[in-house]
Amino acid sequence: MTTHDAPEGRRAPLAASSFARRVLGSPIAPLAVFPWRFAAAARWSLRTFGATTRWLFGSRENTNYTYDLTPRNREHLAWFVAHVAGIPLAEARGYIQEVLDDQALTAHVMGETARSRYRWLADRVPRYGRRIGWYAFVRALKPDVLVETGTDKGLGSVVLAAALLRNGKGRLISIDINPAAGYLISGRYAEVTELVISDSIAALAALEDVDLFIHDSDHTAEHEYAEFTAIAPNLRPDALSLSDNAHATDSMTRWAEETGREFLFFDERPARHWYPGAGIGTALPPR
Repeated sequence: MTTHDAPEGRRAPLAASSFARRVLGSPIAPLAVFPWRFAAAARWSLRTFGATTRWLFGSRENTNYTYDLTPRNREHLAWFVAHVAGIPLAEARGYIQEVLDDQALTAHVMGETARSRYRWLADRVPRYGRRIGWYAFVRALKPDVLVETGTDKGLGSVVLAAALLRNGKGRLISIDINPAAGYLISGRYAEVTELVISDSIAALAALEDVDLFIHDSDHTAEHEYAEFTAIAPNLRPDALSLSDNAHATDSMTRWAEETGREFLFFDERPARHWYPGAGIGTALPPR
């Protein structure tokens, strides 16, 4: 067992003496190492229990959980964005830090959350998770037409809108079937956002010249694949597609292979949360 296989880098006990080597090479070896195995599992179980307890009593969310990423995970994300978008690493890091430092965006989310009738099911302090990667892609690629499916309260929407405002160009089309979706989309962020209440498949088929597409709606494999199929004819040749569900289905990898696209995946790591994270699936333009 190597250090990366053991919790927190702890190594399995080594056979330091000849007696220990004989024990670990015998049929009773599983019994001999059981205390170490139990301790290793218990450490992770206690960590998860602690994070769960903090969330149960410190958060109001019941779906679409929000959290920060670990510092190492943010660094991994910067490398991922730099590679996919074809920009220098320092530029990708800068975009990620830019949205984390955006006090106007933070104040907007906090204010609209406090005023919303749904404030009892949302955390007041915004934590963007993998959405900072969405922001970085928009800043790097500067799309004219950006489309997301699955608006929910609109946290991802205002993050994307903030990137468009920084770019000084582009518009966001956010699609959701729920008439109550998008309560965070207001003020200057609404100026660059068109909220479409519709079935996503029908809405996607009616669009044209999409530069960047983000799937984040119904997370069944069938619906996800249907969205990619619906949007495909309406993507520009150099368009990038993202999936918020590639950690859970093979829909994007299937679609990417069928259409000659390259698939890459960023694995999200939340900080201080019981949820193990999702990720960002990317389907690069056909080469």
